[in-house]
Amino acid sequence: MPKPTLTTESGAPVADNQNSATAGAGGPLLIQDQHLLEKLARFNRERIPERVVHARGSGAYGHFEVTDDVTGLTRAAFLGTVGKRTEVFVRFSTVADNLGGADAVRDPRGFAVKFYTEEGNYDLVGNNTPVFFIKDPLKFPDFIHSQKRDPFTGKPEADNIWDFWAHAPEATHQITWLMGDRGIPASYRHMNGYGSHTYQWTNEAGESFFVKYHFRTNQGIRCLSSEQAAETAGRDANSHQADLLNAIERGVHPSWTLHVQVMPAADADGYRFNPFDLTKVWPHADYPLQRVGRLVLDRNPDNVFAEVEQAAFSPNNFVPGIGPSPDKMLQGRLFAYADAHRYRLGVNHTRLPVNAPRATEAATYGRDGLMAAGGQGRHAKNYEPNSYGGPVESGRALTAPLAVSGHTGTHASPAHPKDDDFFQAGELYRLMSHEERQRLVANIAGGLSQVTRDDVVERNLAHFHAADPDYGTRVEEAVRELREG
Repeated sequence: MPKPTLTTESGAPVADNQNSATAGAGGPLLIQDQHLLEKLARFNRERIPERVVHARGSGAYGHFEVTDDVTGLTRAAFLGTVGKRTEVFVRFSTVADNLGGADAVRDPRGFAVKFYTEEGNYDLVGNNTPVFFIKDPLKFPDFIHSQKRDPFTGKPEADNIWDFWAHAPEATHQITWLMGDRGIPASYRHMNGYGSHTYQWTNEAGESFFVKYHFRTNQGIRCLSSEQAAETAGRDANSHQADLLNAIERGVHPSWTLHVQVMPAADADGYRFNPFDLTKVWPHADYPLQRVGRLVLDRNPDNVFAEVEQAAFSPNNFVPGIGPSPDKMLQGRLFAYADAHRYRLGVNHTRLPVNAPRATEAATYGRDGLMAAGGQGRHAKNYEPNSYGGPVESGRALTAPLAVSGHTGTHASPAHPKDDDFFQAGELYRLMSHEERQRLVANIAGGLSQVTRDDVVERNLAHFHAADPDYGTRVEEAVRELREG
């Protein structure tokens, strides 16, 4: 069978793809060589801006199957019938490092799920930890700047990292997670995923509930020590990517069981701490896990750039029956994620195959912009309402309304009886075995001992003392030994 003819991007046949056009056999190149110029110009533009966070990622397709009846909690159609399957795309990632970083590092992991539902795409953007470092999005750019490369040295600096945490006592809980045994997953397959934020579910009767998502790995939790991680990253920077790719290629399909914690909306105001605080978890004794379904990944992308790098997740992609809560961090991300994709990929990024709806079709009045394609015909209008049969509103809100009161302005979160920054970090520390505590303290001291300012060290030590006296004392002693050694 003859091979197809190579063409330029305009479809003209290419006569010679091995030699550039020159002025004579040994002469300089000619600007009229359209194929050369087009090829070099496209090459210069093959890379797009990397994500500011979650730059390094891996992804796979699969399905989500409902195993338990949750119709009393939400009217979301993809959760409406036991046994129902919905196609998904999942992207895993490290958070702080650049696109060229290693997989096996101490860093939270992104765990983002795109459900291609018949009511539109639903994006659940989470991490492998149930909490986060901060609870107000106004602090997010400063937090990320402190963790990224220093403008002068060009590398992450312990002074910056721990100085920010010294001024953010609410980070103590997440620091305890990150520096503990689960801080470096052995692979993406061997870690849990969490929605982390609080979301709202609304059922057919209009009743609303606040929920937290928990994807529990069916492969079991496996993690690396700091020493194992250093060896793994040195041997293969792409360890997690290779593990996920190879497992799916050989038919070992990773899976997670989805559970939710459910809080009746009426409980929120009187709960003992702010239930919308991203730095805290809901104790399972108060709100036990309820099983929902099973997530399975069984197909690798054919093109990592097109399907992983260009995958765009936004937590404001909701479907009927699911919506936001007053969680401040979630509220900030409702804008920030979609805006980041408009910058990186363009305003038409939702029409890329990995991001476009699959079980339904988008019907909007969005037109034009960079990379606009697929015009809608001479009679289609780009305004609403119109008299030409264009799409119209449904008239039914996705979720129940949230009550608000008070005056506009900048406010601290509403106070609850146990709204302090340290008690859950202390509870997590006290759950650990003696050996787990030793590794946690060693990991913290290894970084904190590199800080050059004594006042920054003291501020951080005060946070660990406040979480648990033994916790603070052991970190303080370990830091002193390393600094004096």
